[in-house]
Amino acid sequence: MMVQDIFFSDCVDEILSTKEFLLMEAFLQHGKTTCLGHCLKVAGLSYIVSKKLNLRCDNKSLIRGALLHDFFLYDWHEKDASHRLHGFSHPKTALRNAELYFTLNNKERDIIAKHMWPLTLKPPKCREAFLVCVVDKCCAAFETFSPLFSKTGVR
Repeated sequence: MMVQDIFFSDCVDEILSTKEFLLMEAFLQHGKTTCLGHCLKVAGLSYIVSKKLNLRCDNKSLIRGALLHDFFLYDWHEKDASHRLHGFSHPKTALRNAELYFTLNNKERDIIAKHMWPLTLKPPKCREAFLVCVVDKCCAAFETFSPLFSKTGVR
């Protein structure tokens, strides 16, 4: 997904310029999609939905939070006891990592920490976090199941 928008590009470039963020390219997220590719898709689609629906979001926080929502920096597919509860625990790991390398505001923290709601139990506090939560699930479903649809001819 390409978002042709200078504002979006500026927000993305700021984070993409860090070597730590680029490490996400080494880890698969869903299907054949890397964590980096997934986060870029979630950020791009969240921004597009925000603009199309006139949601009055803080779009810079929306984009930055979406980019960093899966910044956990490990392969959760590896058989390892620490990855057993990945769905529940990785938002905290991603937030801890994001805070090591970036200055975050409260909306960005909420986006990262709550993107797995309802698994995280506490719901998102801001509309930006709720939007990323929904878009993340849509992207994850598409990345996971689209290869199955293309093999069966279902479109």
